[in-house]
Amino acid sequence: MTSHSKPSRSLILKIIGTLLSTGLLVALIVWSWEDVVVALGKISLLELLAAFAFIFASRLFTVLRWHTLLRSGGIPIALKDTARLTFTGLFATNFLPTTIGGDVVRLAGTMQMGYDRAICLASLAADRLVNMTGMSLASPLGIYQLFQVGPAVAQAAFFPNLWRKGLDFARRTIASLGIWLKKPLSLLTAFGFAFAHMMCMFSANYVIIHALGGEIEFWRVIGLYSFAYFIGNVPVSVNGYGWQELTVSALLGTLGGLDVSVAATVPLINRILHMLASLPGALTLPGILAKMDKSDS
Repeated sequence: MTSHSKPSRSLILKIIGTLLSTGLLVALIVWSWEDVVVALGKISLLELLAAFAFIFASRLFTVLRWHTLLRSGGIPIALKDTARLTFTGLFATNFLPTTIGGDVVRLAGTMQMGYDRAICLASLAADRLVNMTGMSLASPLGIYQLFQVGPAVAQAAFFPNLWRKGLDFARRTIASLGIWLKKPLSLLTAFGFAFAHMMCMFSANYVIIHALGGEIEFWRVIGLYSFAYFIGNVPVSVNGYGWQELTVSALLGTLGGLDVSVAATVPLINRILHMLASLPGALTLPGILAKMDKSDS
């Protein structure tokens, strides 16, 4: 029996975390079901299409961000191939609740095209770090809202931890971006696409919140969602299922001041729209997975 035939302990814990997080979110929705139905009745097809358009545009900026890093790293990949691999990775992340994540699929795809594995792997790390850096620059808006409602003891404990995390993140970023630090124009371009991606994501959620009857300023949406990004990426569930939605719902309710029904419904609509936006990746995922299986056998 191979090592792949038995689930690892971490995967089992993530599955448990997924079930618990999803269960809590479902319980929250059921508890306020009547208000959820009323909130859903307020959103129009035009508003859903507007939110979907923002999310799909954010996917395109994600393609451009990674393409910039690949090309400046010396990988002569065509834009259409970068787009194909990006959407394939997004589809894997949204529809495959397994250890095969989107980055694994993207790396496998570039290797199948014959590109240098080390550079492609570094570009994926750089792509993730560029996005995290952009979110880091926006997260103080969320931390500010936390400190407005949090007790002084929690604030005192938060600062040292934030400082340590920040230093560690800065060291990892500099180490991973070694190739691209020598090409500042390309790196700045990637950051520009990262910010465009972020603004589309924030705008989509702003549209959804207001369509459901919630009232919240755009700058607060930016802060809460950038803050939720880091909490939601803590690996306690498979591909963030349940945990990310529960995190967003909790922050929108406690810090954003939204009704429970709206706070619980927004992340669910957002997840569905993300899944729809990743559907183009379904066309190429089977071929990549088939070649991955052959290489492992």
